Parts: sequence; structure tokens; C-alpha cells
Amino acid sequence: MRLLLIEDDDDLREALKRDLAGAGYVTDEAAEGETGLHLAETGDYGAIVLDLGLPVLDGLTVLKTLRSAGSLTPVLILTARGRWRERVTGLRAGADDYLAKPFEIEELRARLEALIRRSARLAQPLLNIGEIEIDLSARRVTREGRELSLTPKEYRTLAFLALNRGRVLSKAELGDHVYAEDIDRDPNVIEVTVARLRKKIGRDMIETRRGHGYVIA
Repeated sequence: MRLLLIEDDDDLREALKRDLAGAGYVTDEAAEGETGLHLAETGDYGAIVLDLGLPVLDGLTVLKTLRSAGSLTPVLILTARGRWRERVTGLRAGADDYLAKPFEIEELRARLEALIRRSARLAQPLLNIGEIEIDLSARRVTREGRELSLTPKEYRTLAFLALNRGRVLSKAELGDHVYAEDIDRDPNVIEVTVARLRKKIGRDMIETRRGHGYVIA
């Protein structure tokens, strides 16, 4: 899952990026609002973490611009503790949740997981597809109760397909959510990853739609 992190505090942004990478997310980042808005408008993200106190273009303007353009991407806003009016304004402008600074990174991860589940219309972090169970919080996959050993890329591919169950995903779209921005996303690598997944979870789970991509029906 690819996330967008818009935060002007360099230390906090780098700490969040490292932690989110460890949690299996691919993260793009921006240190000010104008660049963040451009990325949000041109990229495909599972969720956006947005600081309101941004230079160049403030976070509230970024949020309002996205919602005015029809963007439905879940947005978690970061605000200074005690500025309740700022939080209320952000929520009324279209934010899905907020977190006051300072905060525990584990709480931010939990809130992001909840937003992503909600956007996929999931009430809990467990996805059951036939014999396969995917625990999105623990990043754990089991088949008939037996845990499967998946690489990070295999897990991200499977989780993204499962969260978009019923929708055909192109190789390019899968690449966007599986690989970091600075990695050459060879479509053949996606084919190899899907082939390896099929050996572990069952060949019939992931369907190939010729000329279009892959889908979990």
C-alpha cells in the first residue's frame, strides 16, 4: 500500500517514513504543501498523512483543494495538541481522522490501518478469501490455519489485491503500491511475484485478465 506523508518537520517525517516502511508501506513524502498537493493530485495513494501547519501552502488548503476536486483518499491530519478549533475545521473540511502532536507512532499506524479498512468497507483487520486468511494488522497470512512465509513484496501484492477484491489491477497500479518510487518497476517483476504467490496461496486465487491485469474475485 502506498501512502503520502506531508510533514515539514524533517526529523518526524523521516522517523514516520522509516516506521511505515517497517510496517510494510511504501511512502512518498513532501516537506511543504505545494509539493504535497501535486503528489496527491497525480499519485494513487491508500491514505494521506497531512500536517496542517505547512509552509508554502497550508494543510487545510491542501485538504480543501483535494476534496473540491472529488478526491476520496482517506486523510489523517496532524495538529498541535490543544488546537481543538483547528481539528474541528479540518474534520469539517473533509479529513477522516486527526492525531494531536506529540503522538505515539504505533497509534498513527493503528489509525491508518482503520482508515484503510474503512475505505475498503472492512469492519475488522481480518480478510478471509477461501482457505486464505490475511491479518492486515499483524501482516500475517495463513492457509487453513498454517502460516505462510511471504516476502514483503509478496505480502504487499496480496494485501493490495485483497483490499481491492473484485477490481482488476494493472501491473502499473500494482507496481505503484508495491515498490518504492526510486525502484525500477519492471512489469516482469510483478509477473514473477504473482507466480510465486500462486505457488503459496493456490493458483486459482489470483486471476489473470489478459491485457488488463490481475484480480482476486
